[in-house]
Amino acid sequence: MFLENTVNHKEQFGWIEVICGSMFSGKTEELIRRLKRAQFARQKVEIFKPAIDTRYDEEEVVSHDHNSIRSTPVPAAANIPILADGCDVVGIDEAQFFDDEIVRVCNDLANKGIRVIVAGLDMDFKGNPFGPMPNLMATAEYVTKVHAICTKTGNLAQYSYRKASSQDIVLLGEVDEYEPLSRAAFYKSMLRDKVRNLKVNDAEEVSPKEKKSNA
Repeated sequence: MFLENTVNHKEQFGWIEVICGSMFSGKTEELIRRLKRAQFARQKVEIFKPAIDTRYDEEEVVSHDHNSIRSTPVPAAANIPILADGCDVVGIDEAQFFDDEIVRVCNDLANKGIRVIVAGLDMDFKGNPFGPMPNLMATAEYVTKVHAICTKTGNLAQYSYRKASSQDIVLLGEVDEYEPLSRAAFYKSMLRDKVRNLKVNDAEEVSPKEKKSNA
Protein backbone atom coordinates (compact mmCIF):
# COMPACT_ATOMS: atom_id res chain seq x y z
CA MET A 1 0.00 0.00 0.00
CA PHE A 2 1.23 3.50 -0.83
CA LEU A 3 1.14 6.03 2.01
CA GLU A 4 1.26 9.55 0.59
CA ASN A 5 1.56 11.65 3.76
CA THR A 6 4.68 10.34 5.48
CA VAL A 7 6.91 13.41 5.62
CA ASN A 8 9.02 13.73 8.77
CA HIS A 9 9.93 17.38 9.32
CA LYS A 10 12.42 16.51 12.05
CA GLU A 11 14.71 14.49 9.78
CA GLN A 12 14.51 16.66 6.64
CA PHE A 13 14.82 13.65 4.34
CA GLY A 14 12.71 12.92 1.32
CA TRP A 15 11.89 9.58 -0.26
CA ILE A 16 11.52 7.79 -3.60
CA GLU A 17 8.28 6.47 -5.07
CA VAL A 18 8.41 4.19 -8.11
CA ILE A 19 5.39 3.58 -10.35
CA CYS A 20 6.05 0.65 -12.67
CA GLY A 21 4.22 -1.70 -15.01
CA SER A 22 3.69 -2.57 -18.66
CA MET A 23 2.70 -0.39 -21.58
CA PHE A 24 -0.85 1.01 -21.27
CA SER A 25 -1.01 0.30 -17.53
CA GLY A 26 -1.50 3.91 -16.42
CA LYS A 27 2.01 4.64 -15.10
CA THR A 28 2.17 8.16 -16.50
CA GLU A 29 -1.45 8.78 -15.56
CA GLU A 30 -0.65 7.98 -11.92
CA LEU A 31 2.54 10.06 -12.04
CA ILE A 32 0.60 13.09 -13.33
CA ARG A 33 -2.09 12.59 -10.67
CA ARG A 34 0.42 12.68 -7.83
CA LEU A 35 2.30 15.65 -9.28
CA LYS A 36 -0.86 17.71 -9.82
CA ARG A 37 -1.90 17.04 -6.22
CA ALA A 38 1.46 18.41 -5.10
CA GLN A 39 1.02 21.47 -7.32
CA PHE A 40 -2.45 22.02 -5.88
CA ALA A 41 -0.85 22.02 -2.44
CA ARG A 42 1.43 24.81 -3.73
CA GLN A 43 4.56 22.74 -3.48
CA LYS A 44 7.38 23.53 -5.90
CA VAL A 45 7.31 20.76 -8.49
CA GLU A 46 9.64 19.99 -11.39
CA ILE A 47 9.07 17.19 -13.90
CA PHE A 48 11.66 15.62 -16.17
CA LYS A 49 11.60 13.18 -19.04
CA PRO A 50 14.26 11.78 -21.42
CA ALA A 51 14.77 14.01 -24.44
CA ILE A 52 14.29 11.05 -26.80
CA ASP A 53 10.63 10.69 -25.80
CA THR A 54 8.81 12.95 -28.26
CA ARG A 55 5.78 10.72 -28.97
CA TYR A 56 3.03 13.13 -27.93
CA ASP A 57 4.89 16.35 -27.20
CA GLU A 58 8.50 17.49 -27.12
CA GLU A 59 8.19 19.12 -23.70
CA GLU A 60 5.08 17.92 -21.88
CA VAL A 61 4.65 14.56 -20.17
CA VAL A 62 1.50 13.12 -21.76
CA SER A 63 -0.37 9.96 -20.80
CA HIS A 64 -2.08 7.63 -23.28
CA ASP A 65 -5.36 9.24 -22.13
CA HIS A 66 -3.89 12.61 -23.17
CA ASN A 67 -3.62 14.06 -19.68
CA SER A 68 -0.51 16.21 -19.57
CA ILE A 69 1.78 18.24 -17.36
CA ARG A 70 4.65 20.56 -18.23
CA SER A 71 8.08 18.95 -18.10
CA THR A 72 11.72 19.56 -18.93
CA PRO A 73 13.32 17.14 -21.44
CA VAL A 74 16.88 16.22 -20.48
CA PRO A 75 19.48 14.21 -22.43
CA ALA A 76 20.93 12.50 -19.34
CA ALA A 77 20.18 11.96 -15.67
CA ALA A 78 23.14 14.14 -14.68
CA ASN A 79 21.22 17.23 -15.89
CA ILE A 80 18.43 16.79 -13.34
CA PRO A 81 20.03 17.87 -10.00
CA ILE A 82 20.86 21.42 -11.12
CA LEU A 83 17.42 21.95 -12.64
CA ALA A 84 15.72 20.49 -9.54
CA ASP A 85 17.39 22.86 -7.09
CA GLY A 86 14.93 24.23 -4.52
CA CYS A 87 12.13 21.79 -5.37
CA ASP A 88 9.80 20.04 -2.96
CA VAL A 89 8.79 17.34 -5.43
CA VAL A 90 10.56 15.95 -8.51
CA GLY A 91 8.76 13.78 -11.07
CA ILE A 92 10.59 11.63 -13.62
CA ASP A 93 8.79 9.85 -16.46
CA GLU A 94 10.05 6.99 -18.67
CA ALA A 95 12.93 6.35 -16.27
CA GLN A 96 13.89 3.13 -18.08
CA PHE A 97 15.36 5.24 -20.90
CA PHE A 98 17.84 7.00 -18.61
CA ASP A 99 21.37 5.80 -17.91
CA ASP A 100 22.27 4.10 -14.62
CA GLU A 101 23.20 7.51 -13.16
CA ILE A 102 19.47 8.06 -12.55
CA VAL A 103 19.65 5.81 -9.47
CA ARG A 104 22.29 7.97 -7.77
CA VAL A 105 20.50 11.15 -8.83
CA CYS A 106 17.20 10.02 -7.29
CA ASN A 107 18.86 8.97 -4.04
CA ASP A 108 20.80 12.24 -3.79
CA LEU A 109 17.60 14.23 -4.31
CA ALA A 110 15.76 12.19 -1.65
CA ASN A 111 18.66 12.67 0.77
CA LYS A 112 18.29 16.43 0.30
CA GLY A 113 14.68 16.33 1.44
CA ILE A 114 12.95 16.04 -1.93
CA ARG A 115 10.04 13.72 -2.69
CA VAL A 116 11.02 11.88 -5.88
CA ILE A 117 8.30 10.20 -7.98
CA VAL A 118 9.55 7.97 -10.79
CA ALA A 119 7.52 6.17 -13.47
CA GLY A 120 8.82 3.61 -15.94
CA LEU A 121 8.55 0.23 -17.59
CA ASP A 122 9.85 -2.49 -15.30
CA MET A 123 10.37 -4.97 -18.20
CA ASP A 124 11.41 -4.60 -21.82
CA PHE A 125 9.63 -6.26 -24.75
CA LYS A 126 11.50 -9.53 -24.08
CA GLY A 127 10.27 -9.68 -20.50
CA ASN A 128 13.66 -8.77 -18.98
CA PRO A 129 14.26 -6.10 -16.31
CA PHE A 130 14.53 -2.76 -18.07
CA GLY A 131 17.58 -0.53 -17.61
CA PRO A 132 17.92 1.15 -14.19
CA MET A 133 14.39 0.26 -13.06
CA PRO A 134 15.33 -2.77 -10.87
CA ASN A 135 17.83 -0.68 -8.88
CA LEU A 136 15.36 2.19 -8.57
CA MET A 137 12.71 -0.19 -7.24
CA ALA A 138 15.21 -1.68 -4.78
CA THR A 139 16.18 1.68 -3.28
CA ALA A 140 12.69 3.23 -3.28
CA GLU A 141 10.59 3.51 -0.13
CA TYR A 142 7.40 2.87 -2.09
CA VAL A 143 6.82 0.78 -5.22
CA THR A 144 3.44 0.75 -6.96
CA LYS A 145 2.98 -1.81 -9.74
CA VAL A 146 0.08 -0.99 -12.03
CA HIS A 147 -1.40 -3.34 -14.63
CA ALA A 148 -2.96 -3.07 -18.04
CA ILE A 149 -5.66 -5.41 -19.37
CA CYS A 150 -4.50 -8.25 -21.61
CA THR A 151 -5.77 -7.81 -25.16
CA LYS A 152 -5.95 -11.60 -25.63
CA THR A 153 -7.42 -12.91 -22.36
CA GLY A 154 -8.92 -9.93 -20.54
CA ASN A 155 -6.82 -10.76 -17.48
CA LEU A 156 -4.31 -8.43 -15.83
CA ALA A 157 -1.36 -7.74 -18.11
CA GLN A 158 2.20 -7.12 -16.96
CA TYR A 159 4.11 -7.70 -20.21
CA SER A 160 4.63 -5.34 -23.15
CA TYR A 161 4.55 -7.53 -26.26
CA ARG A 162 6.13 -5.92 -29.30
CA LYS A 163 4.24 -6.45 -32.53
CA ALA A 164 6.88 -4.65 -34.62
CA SER A 165 9.78 -6.67 -36.03
CA SER A 166 12.54 -4.45 -34.61
CA GLN A 167 14.84 -6.07 -32.05
CA ASP A 168 16.13 -2.77 -30.64
CA ILE A 169 15.59 -2.55 -26.88
CA VAL A 170 14.54 1.10 -27.18
CA LEU A 171 11.67 1.55 -29.60
CA LEU A 172 9.18 4.31 -28.95
CA GLY A 173 5.70 3.28 -29.94
CA GLU A 174 1.99 3.01 -29.28
CA VAL A 175 -0.76 0.50 -30.04
CA ASP A 176 0.64 -0.19 -33.52
CA GLU A 177 3.92 -1.43 -32.04
CA TYR A 178 2.93 -2.83 -28.62
CA GLU A 179 0.11 -4.58 -26.82
CA PRO A 180 -0.22 -5.52 -23.14
CA LEU A 181 -0.36 -9.26 -22.46
CA SER A 182 -0.80 -11.53 -19.45
CA ARG A 183 1.87 -14.08 -18.58
CA ALA A 184 0.09 -16.88 -20.46
CA ALA A 185 -0.60 -14.81 -23.58
CA PHE A 186 2.94 -13.39 -23.60
CA TYR A 187 4.51 -16.85 -23.32
CA LYS A 188 2.38 -18.19 -26.19
CA SER A 189 3.14 -15.16 -28.38
CA MET A 190 6.89 -15.40 -27.77
CA LEU A 191 6.83 -19.15 -28.51
CA ARG A 192 4.90 -18.53 -31.73
CA ASP A 193 7.43 -15.89 -32.80
CA LYS A 194 10.31 -18.26 -32.03
CA VAL A 195 8.78 -21.03 -34.15
CA ARG A 196 8.12 -18.57 -36.99
CA ASN A 197 11.73 -17.39 -36.94
CA LEU A 198 13.01 -20.96 -36.95
CA LYS A 199 10.96 -21.73 -40.05
CA VAL A 200 12.33 -18.66 -41.82
CA ASN A 201 15.93 -19.53 -40.94
CA ASP A 202 15.51 -23.16 -42.03
CA ALA A 203 14.19 -22.02 -45.40
CA GLU A 204 17.13 -19.64 -45.86
CA GLU A 205 19.76 -22.24 -45.05
CA VAL A 206 19.52 -23.84 -48.50
CA SER A 207 20.28 -21.28 -51.21
CA PRO A 208 19.25 -21.68 -54.89
CA LYS A 209 22.93 -22.28 -55.85
CA GLU A 210 23.26 -25.08 -53.32
CA LYS A 211 20.09 -26.71 -54.65
CA LYS A 212 21.46 -26.58 -58.23
CA SER A 213 24.85 -28.05 -57.25
CA ASN A 214 23.17 -30.91 -55.41
CA ALA A 215 21.02 -31.78 -58.40
